[in-house]
Amino acid sequence: MLIPRANAADRIARSFRVHPAVALTGPRQCGKTTLAQQLGADHAEKHGSDSIAHFDLERATDRRRLQTPEQTLSPLTGLVVIDEIQRQPELFETLRVLLDRRDEPARFLLLGSASPALVRGASETLAGRVGLVDLFGFDLTETPRAAWRSLWQRGGFPRSYLAPDEGGSALWRETFVETFLMRDVAEQGFNMAAEALRRFWTMVAHYHGQVWNAAEFARAIGAGEAVARRHLDILAAARMVRVLPPWFENLKKRQVRAPKIYVRDPGLLHSLLGLAKADDLHGHPKVGASFEGFGIEQVLSCTALRDAYFWATHAGAELDLMVSVGGRRYGFEFKYSDAPGPTKSMRAALRDLGLKHLWVVYPGDESYALDEQITVLPIRDVPDLSFE
Repeated sequence: MLIPRANAADRIARSFRVHPAVALTGPRQCGKTTLAQQLGADHAEKHGSDSIAHFDLERATDRRRLQTPEQTLSPLTGLVVIDEIQRQPELFETLRVLLDRRDEPARFLLLGSASPALVRGASETLAGRVGLVDLFGFDLTETPRAAWRSLWQRGGFPRSYLAPDEGGSALWRETFVETFLMRDVAEQGFNMAAEALRRFWTMVAHYHGQVWNAAEFARAIGAGEAVARRHLDILAAARMVRVLPPWFENLKKRQVRAPKIYVRDPGLLHSLLGLAKADDLHGHPKVGASFEGFGIEQVLSCTALRDAYFWATHAGAELDLMVSVGGRRYGFEFKYSDAPGPTKSMRAALRDLGLKHLWVVYPGDESYALDEQITVLPIRDVPDLSFE
């Protein structure tokens, strides 16, 4: 089953309007190659099969072809796709020369994991010449909304979501975790023992939705706080963990200033917690935190917003997610309950942060207003959000 990635394709098209190259980054198996093949097929249909060239640097033949990159790439026109470009970072120097040609006969789509080599090459060597588009798993704009529970349980990685049954999905995720730890971490330039990182990642899963405490993690892994932060940085850079920063301002209140941590993909979270089936999840103490993380990822993915924060005070007031659109602040709470109502914490967030509106996202089917500034919103309707 092939699911179109219309939003990502649109972001790539918009980026190509102002850049001669686009770097499509994201974790392994999130659908980058499949999306590039779809874009290539569309391009070939409009401009002919000769207008598309594809290089996969996991193939020995393509690596040999690009040992003389300027001779190979200079004559090409149309769309040129280079997959796994982080395997050959020296290509960035050649691409800089090619992208500076006045006539710009070719557009380059560069695919790769969010490795330091790729980020450094795109941001330094190709600065001003390349647009960055980040891809993750499926979201609610790409899957049937009525099936949101399956997306929550299995996560958004295509092979996990599209597996024929729960057992197949769980097995794929277990294999992904092992491969990521044994191969991907080293390939992305990080020097870290796989077993130590697995223990740390599992610990993050158990702290999913909680405030980061470097000292507590350091004690748990038997290392210093700097090592704990290094572990967290690796997982965040690989898009496996979201570090949600705190929002604080002069409110004459003691506010939390440490970030919250989440496993970004709910399917991987459930695997790390040992929750292979939907029934296992619904009876687990982390079900509410899992729904919160799932909701945060859906809001940020469906709205394409980048700047996001949480807010909390030491007196107990808290807001799960705050975003800013057009100079106005909006808030989100995520409640795994049948009929959520207003709380003192919501009122405090509206008042202290000056929110324009606050949505309470829940797993039900009906939207309803709690008052003029608070709306209860079904998780499946997140793609319909409007900030106007």
